[in-house]
Amino acid sequence: MNAESGADGSAPTVTVGLLSDPGRPTDIARKLSTDLPGVLANRVDDEVVWRVRVRSEQIPLDEQGRIPLDEAAEKMSTEQWDLMVCITELPRSDGSRPVVADVDVERGVALASLPAIGWLRPRAHACNTVAHVVGMISKEKLGSSGSRAVSRSHHHIRRRPTELASPVRQVPSEQENIDLHLALTGTRGRLRLLFGMVRDNRPWRLVPSLSRAIAASAAAAAFGIFYPSIWGMADALSSLRLLGISCFAVAMMAVWIIVHNSLWERPARHGDAKRAAMYNAATLLTLLIGVVCMYVLLFAVTLLAAVAVISASYMEVQLGHSVGLSEYASLVWLASSMGTIAGALGSSLESEAAVRRATYSKREQERRARRRRRERTGQEHEDAD
Repeated sequence: MNAESGADGSAPTVTVGLLSDPGRPTDIARKLSTDLPGVLANRVDDEVVWRVRVRSEQIPLDEQGRIPLDEAAEKMSTEQWDLMVCITELPRSDGSRPVVADVDVERGVALASLPAIGWLRPRAHACNTVAHVVGMISKEKLGSSGSRAVSRSHHHIRRRPTELASPVRQVPSEQENIDLHLALTGTRGRLRLLFGMVRDNRPWRLVPSLSRAIAASAAAAAFGIFYPSIWGMADALSSLRLLGISCFAVAMMAVWIIVHNSLWERPARHGDAKRAAMYNAATLLTLLIGVVCMYVLLFAVTLLAAVAVISASYMEVQLGHSVGLSEYASLVWLASSMGTIAGALGSSLESEAAVRRATYSKREQERRARRRRRERTGQEHEDAD
């Protein structure tokens, strides 16, 4: 491993280290380790032998809730890497602008944030981002190697045509130990970060994690399908009315979970309002998707139970007309909405820690826990004064 040409005139070797958070970032980093050498040769320098190494380790956040690049850079000498890119699932921002990557050109270190990289085809987008920042930091860090990669300006890294329309822009940084950012611009960029944050929260984990809420939902739905007066009510409601009831039930459960577990984030300072709004939007969308997944599962199970237990002839006697699949569906639709509303109350029995684990990624849990500790410390200081 060295960035100099060999004595026999062989091609120089550059080792790029990927320091990744445990979990999904490490999974992506390991996949990138097979893709990146060829991509770097094609887009940065084909006269260099590129090696990619992966280390999974969670660097503790600093007091501002950021990953300190100076502490991460210490791993370079330990691991004998020439360049390093940290891959994290923690969202990053520079003021109101979402950040894809922080770059310390002088030390040859960068940090890539998966939520801002993209929620569709994350592996491909992560590969493009890492290749881009490696091309940027190789110029300063490996300037003595004499390779074409170090003489080429980072503005001239070869890009694919689809990247030219990207919302990512290079902007200077005002933060210490960071030279520049790759930031997202405009509404498209903010939506990309929002969906990336929701993707990293993995909303489908909400279903198995809220066992008490699901039990309450199932009990209420079972009551609905076995109570004849509910049959008549469901039969009388239009599909549009049933849709409205189900939307209300899903929204009610999501809002209840947010309020009961104090998931709504208040800006600590006036300038943090846009950042807090992004986090809150991600929380709401995560919970809405998770509750919809639970609703669909509840509907399917309840429909099977209704078809298995309630005979069509008996339902015809109760409703006074012939019965088909649509009548069963209307009954289960209303019963599932009733069950979801009951599930909102059942979620109150879940611990706040369990709800946070089900709703947020590990890095987001860490950031919120640090933020709560900082707020409590500030409140204690105010009380002491």
